[in-house]
Amino acid sequence: MEVHVHKVKAAWKKNALIDNETYLKWYAQSVKDPEKFWAKHGKRIDWFKPYTKVKNTSFKGKVAIKWFEDGVTNVSHNCIDRHLKKRGDQVAIIWEGDNPYDDKKITYRELHGHVCRLANVMKENGVKKGDRVTIYMPMIPEAAYAMLACTRIGAIHSIVFGGFSPDALAGRIVDCESTFVITADEGLRGGRPIPLKENTDKAIDIAARDHVMVKNVLVVRRTGGKVGWAPGRDIWYHEAMAKASPVNKPEPMKAEDPLFILYTSGSTGKPKGVLHTTGGYLVYASMTHQYVFDYHDGDIYWCTA
Repeated sequence: MEVHVHKVKAAWKKNALIDNETYLKWYAQSVKDPEKFWAKHGKRIDWFKPYTKVKNTSFKGKVAIKWFEDGVTNVSHNCIDRHLKKRGDQVAIIWEGDNPYDDKKITYRELHGHVCRLANVMKENGVKKGDRVTIYMPMIPEAAYAMLACTRIGAIHSIVFGGFSPDALAGRIVDCESTFVITADEGLRGGRPIPLKENTDKAIDIAARDHVMVKNVLVVRRTGGKVGWAPGRDIWYHEAMAKASPVNKPEPMKAEDPLFILYTSGSTGKPKGVLHTTGGYLVYASMTHQYVFDYHDGDIYWCTA
């Protein structure tokens, strides 16, 4: 077998946040004394109420895993609010659409406004902490707003790939008993429209046969394509956002409160919903993003997913 070794550029190696020696040292610490290791690194995020308990896990018999269980925080606060004072006018998201000339740059302050308004729209329509929200959207900024708005109010979001069929969407709506769906009129992929709202309507009908009733569908006008409409259930995103307040206080969330449900591919059977909780996920995502991607302040992380 031929092996290719790609050497790290000298400048990258010099400025890297972590070298191999430090990595091996940290790894050894995490195995030898995980309580002490994560007690230190858990402080990298903001906590409304600092944790005193770090690790509470059992892998024998009934598996139980808890991290930072008495700590209180909020994901939306950590992703947006804590950056406003220093980075409010800094670009948080660079978005490029299906057409590369269709692009946006969104600052942290603008992101905060969008997320707070959407959080208020959901609350005004009865969504509360612990409710499940299904997000079936194209790759547009509103998808990020939706995820962050859910975390802000304590709703549990479930992302469903915009290329999935009505049956696949319905299965996930039923499994997590979602009562609120966020979608778009259509998506765009390679210049071709994807009938997201039409698929959503079909999925809701299928879910109703399993006695899971979706109360509201929030619809982003992406293409302006003609869509079916259910008065009293369907809500235009732009109309609701225009009326919503930009002020919303993030919900205090316990570290072990559910954050989101991500479904497996289902390659070996029915897709299974994997539940991630708030504190442990946020700490680990923050830490791995910084050190795995060697993220320095001001770097642009390019996501092609």
